Order: sequence, then C-alpha cells, then structure tokens
Amino acid sequence: MIKIVAKKLVKEDRVEDFKKIVRELVEKSLAEEGNVFYSINVSTKNPRLLAFIECWRDQEALDLHNATEHFQRIVPAINEMCEESSAEFFTEL
Repeated sequence: MIKIVAKKLVKEDRVEDFKKIVRELVEKSLAEEGNVFYSINVSTKNPRLLAFIECWRDQEALDLHNATEHFQRIVPAINEMCEESSAEFFTEL
C-alpha cells in the first residue's frame, strides 16, 4: 500500500473556496477502485493548513488516480489557492 500526506497552506482569502472544491475530489477519489481511504483534514493549530491523507492499494492504483479527469482538473485549481504545498509518500514496514 502507498500512503500519502499532502499538506497545503491555503491563501487566507481562499480557504472557503478551497474547502468547496476539494469535496468533489474527496468524493470521487473515494469511489476509485484502488482507493483504501482518502480524507481532507484541517490543522487544529492553523485553519489555513489542510492535509490530504490517503492510501492506495498499489502504484498502479495511484497512477490511475493521478490520470483521472477529476484529479487533472481539480488539483491545479487547488494548487493556485495555496501559498505552500508538500507531499510525503509512505509504505508500511
């Protein structure tokens, strides 16, 4: 399994727009065959810091996710709303 923690520091005036658009990404990602879990989370210390926490069955499932219409359309839009962005990829021991 591949687990991802993708953090986004959202521009102050774009937080509500960001939250609205990511709901579609979460909903459609959860419906994908190789998805184990997928959520958007808000920092308890900074309401502008949000994190996608997701798990994919394998690299093939992740590659298929990255090629979907919703990913290709929504991710660039949400990245434009962010000041900073990072992603870490993990596998289980």
